[in-house]
Amino acid sequence: MEYTELLEEQIIGRLKVDNSWWIDGETSDYFKQMKPRLYLDVFYLLVQDAETRRATILMGPRRVGKTVMMYHAIQRLINDGVPAQNIIYISVETPIYNKIRLEQLYNLACKILGKSATKDQMFVFYDEIQYLKEWEVALKSMVDTYRNTKFVASGSAAAELKKKSNESGAGRFTDFNLPPLTFYEYIHLRNYSNLLIPYELKTPSYSSTIYRSINIQKLNTLFIDYINYGGYPEVVFSNKIRENPEQFIRHDIIDKVLLRDLPSLYGITDVQELNSLFTMIAYHSGNQFSYESLSKESGVKKETLKKYISYLEAAFLIKVIRRTDDNAKRYIRETQFKIYLTNPSLRCALFQPITQMDDEIGNIVETAIYAQWMPRQNTDIHYANWRINAKRQGEVDLVGLNITKQKPRWAVEIKWSDRYFGKPDELVSLLYFMEKNKLNNAIVTSITTEGQKKLETLSLTFIPSACYAYIVGENTLKQTRESYGL
Repeated sequence: MEYTELLEEQIIGRLKVDNSWWIDGETSDYFKQMKPRLYLDVFYLLVQDAETRRATILMGPRRVGKTVMMYHAIQRLINDGVPAQNIIYISVETPIYNKIRLEQLYNLACKILGKSATKDQMFVFYDEIQYLKEWEVALKSMVDTYRNTKFVASGSAAAELKKKSNESGAGRFTDFNLPPLTFYEYIHLRNYSNLLIPYELKTPSYSSTIYRSINIQKLNTLFIDYINYGGYPEVVFSNKIRENPEQFIRHDIIDKVLLRDLPSLYGITDVQELNSLFTMIAYHSGNQFSYESLSKESGVKKETLKKYISYLEAAFLIKVIRRTDDNAKRYIRETQFKIYLTNPSLRCALFQPITQMDDEIGNIVETAIYAQWMPRQNTDIHYANWRINAKRQGEVDLVGLNITKQKPRWAVEIKWSDRYFGKPDELVSLLYFMEKNKLNNAIVTSITTEGQKKLETLSLTFIPSACYAYIVGENTLKQTRESYGL
């Protein structure tokens, strides 16, 4: 589109609509009424740091609240004394901005406001930046040129953004990942944190503060709601969306990613093939796959399949979890792996809401618990799988590895059942893995039962799955805060 005076006038009009605080000094009530994500404190730390000449890149899947978090950060800047007209928000995917350079948009906004782009202390937010070709080159140049300006950008294709951030923005970009809602956040945003009380877990080798519920039935009901609908803030807060969350998640998240985002970013021509593959993976979330078996079942060629999986990971839709054996040995040439949805709500959108009694509940609970771990940085989590004999496989659901020593630090068996508390000796694979790797303690999740069981030298700690998900979500947020110095 040719840049004309008429187009400039239309762009100015759009900028004024998106930046309502230029006139009244406040962001819109629509955003202010939404409770902030618990990750906002960490993100805001990066936003307000105007002295460090680095842009902040906010990455995360669609509809997890990136735009809302930007608006909440803008309101905090205003509350902290930053002049409202020194803050600019630009949604890059707005059609009228098509082929308009980032710098051109910034300078036009400054012209409207009567600000000096080079002299005034400005804060600039670019939303959904991945739609702009070579955005990373343009943004790095602006960071170097406009030294008094703090740039913040968001995008929904994590791997691609991160790759370009690392390659072209070395030393100029700081990445921040915003995950789907954890169960810990979900409980707090819905004001049910009173259902959980902390207590000290003591084992022969360590002590830790964890939680038990004063009403485990209510907590389990909330856990199932979270599994079905709770990964997205808008679903949590909007009564209208909660009436039909499947449509919201499917059409506004899955379809846009599969039908628009990934084809445009990676040049995918067979959209139906990609869609069918994702649907199959979603249905079997938590299952073990190989490229051969997955190719045979989906009908997608193996090399194409590998590309599709990497694209789906880049879009935060799935996560591939690598396998170890019973000695906690990682395989150099990986032939088998598990694939999990990053958000269990995605499955509900494609099929139907799950109940506590469904046959698939075990795999979906496992998916939900893995989802609490996925946002963590530098945490090497695997599952263990090994051959016992010609007909039997041994498996442990969740294993944390000490990479240096190539040894497991901990193990968790995820169960949606209370039977194993009374029959812990039936957990044959877990007990074998513990003995072989000299793990004195391990965690087993349940539906409602809690407590410790001792089997000779081994100790099993039983925790309800909902409580364990809450604990992991809280610790994930703590780790994120600590990694940024909070």
